[in-house]
Amino acid sequence: MATPEARGELALAGGSVGTIRIAPRDPAATLVIAHGAGAGMDHPFLAGFCRAIAEEGVATFRFNFPYVERGRRSPDPEVKLREAWHTAFETASAEGGVVLAGGKSLGGRIASMCVADGMPAAGLVFLGYPLHPPGKPERIRDEHLYGIRVPLLFLQGTRDPFARPESLARVLARLGDLAELYPVEAGDHSFNVPGRKRDPREVGAELAVVAGPFVRRVAGAR
Repeated sequence: MATPEARGELALAGGSVGTIRIAPRDPAATLVIAHGAGAGMDHPFLAGFCRAIAEEGVATFRFNFPYVERGRRSPDPEVKLREAWHTAFETASAEGGVVLAGGKSLGGRIASMCVADGMPAAGLVFLGYPLHPPGKPERIRDEHLYGIRVPLLFLQGTRDPFARPESLARVLARLGDLAELYPVEAGDHSFNVPGRKRDPREVGAELAVVAGPFVRRVAGAR
């Protein structure tokens, strides 16, 4: 029997945003997860990931950034994205237990910035980390990552224009034992592989099978 989704709202300055919690019985940990710049929390990729990781014994709490909730396309200023992240993390933490943070692209990058500045996540899970703008590997966004002192999991397509493999390899080498990489061969930023047409839910579910053991290990569970 599938674990049910519980929808709710998160109160922020200037209004509220939607949330979805999926909590299996006796979860090993909770993963607070944010969406990417171009899609909200209901995107099939995230839905598939969160549904599948529940089967791995991990609860999830996902939320919309304000701009998505208001029907806008351009992301909010960083301060508003951070506010949403901190509020979501505090709300999930109130349930107790081990809490990690992560997200797709923009959502994961903002999570990492919050953790670098003190948000007490036990670990980070990146579903396609935007290390640099497409075609501009010289504009690498990595300095804050080196201030993080918790385990990091990078799930990354090897064709992702936001993270050239050689650029990501240099960052991972500097992060050392804290960082783990799961490369999706020939995957792009959405983890799509040429010649393989798949439902985004299926793509997300496959990544959850990798992320689940990482989360349980960080939480000290088997």
